[in-house]
Amino acid sequence: MSRRVVITGVGMVTPLGVGKAPFMEQLFSGVCGIRPISLFDTSPYASKLAAEVVGFSPKDFIRPASIRRMDRLSQMIAAAARMALDDAGLAIGPHNRDQVGVMLGTCFGGTDVAAQFGKVLFNEGPRRVNPILVPNTVMNAPAGHVAIELGVRGVNTTVNHHEVGAETALTYAAAQIMRGRVDAVLAGGGDIISEFFYNVMSHFKTLSPQNGGEEGLRPFDVHGNGTVVGEGAGIVCLESLEGALARGATPYCEIVGWGLSSAPTVPNGWPTEPTGPVLALHRALAAAGITPGDIDYICASANGGPRLDKLEAAALQQVFSATEQRPRITALKGALGENLSSGGMRTAAMALSLRHQSVAPITGLAEAIAELNFVCTPEAEVPICYGLINGISSGGTFVAVIFKTLVEGRGMGR
Repeated sequence: MSRRVVITGVGMVTPLGVGKAPFMEQLFSGVCGIRPISLFDTSPYASKLAAEVVGFSPKDFIRPASIRRMDRLSQMIAAAARMALDDAGLAIGPHNRDQVGVMLGTCFGGTDVAAQFGKVLFNEGPRRVNPILVPNTVMNAPAGHVAIELGVRGVNTTVNHHEVGAETALTYAAAQIMRGRVDAVLAGGGDIISEFFYNVMSHFKTLSPQNGGEEGLRPFDVHGNGTVVGEGAGIVCLESLEGALARGATPYCEIVGWGLSSAPTVPNGWPTEPTGPVLALHRALAAAGITPGDIDYICASANGGPRLDKLEAAALQQVFSATEQRPRITALKGALGENLSSGGMRTAAMALSLRHQSVAPITGLAEAIAELNFVCTPEAEVPICYGLINGISSGGTFVAVIFKTLVEGRGMGR
């Protein structure tokens, strides 16, 4: 595993805009993408809010014949992948298509298609089911559509790892490049909002307001009373540093290490103590060959759920509170909602932070649950050398990924 891995392109379909420019402008200005749901009637539910994708037109990115075959999630992911490829300036052709892969993470996949399939199947019988629905009910449908649409024939894998599927896919993709098995991978993930998905989250009692109070997503806040669902897709183009430089690309940043761990808990529960996430953080630091004091910026997993936020805050305190200069910490789900596969969007945001040396603030945080260096207002011209994405999933799965800036003279002081 000797090759270095860099991010050369980003693409996103998000509640804060479609594409790099609107996404960055909204996110780094502290705009919140959470609003009343328009996709379906919320009268049966106590919760009424979500971070929906608006203004997305798949025909701007996907061939008309392909659009008809894709479900909504596949359309978002394929569009984000197209944008990442274009942003990287990587042309696909016979000379390289076998060396470009796709690795995605998703939690529930195309729940709208699955619900429609089940409704027709059980109400009208199997002969009435639209055959196009069937292939789109599987988790790997978006990855397959991306490969077909973009013409890539390298490794193609989907990770179904609940809230950390996209982060896990990112590490798998980086390892493939490091080992020389592929030259580039489109990595990331996505999930969508559907009434079926919303109903499941409501029955799990994860949505705000869990215990009364005002509905909203408040990461790391003492008044956090549950999460607000989101949707969207985020894809980054990973390449070997050698290959990127050889074709004249300018990388956003380098992936320098990661750590994975787990802790025993019930499938939809959270551990009561931070041993698991602390282990992932230490493994990532060891893999990168750095210390906690080297981390400048952390993109946390906090989603307003009291148990998750408390667990993550305890882990971050244990690892980083003793450092001389505590890292800045943000939690982007306050703006993007909890779409369960937000790791792709958060990775794209991290790449933009390192390129532009800017920090996106936490929206929704008023009274912090811990004494950590939370970013509550937009910050530009911030010296960032090392950034870290922290992924925490219910069921006790943890992923930490470390990135390093490649821009000389900016954020290189430590």
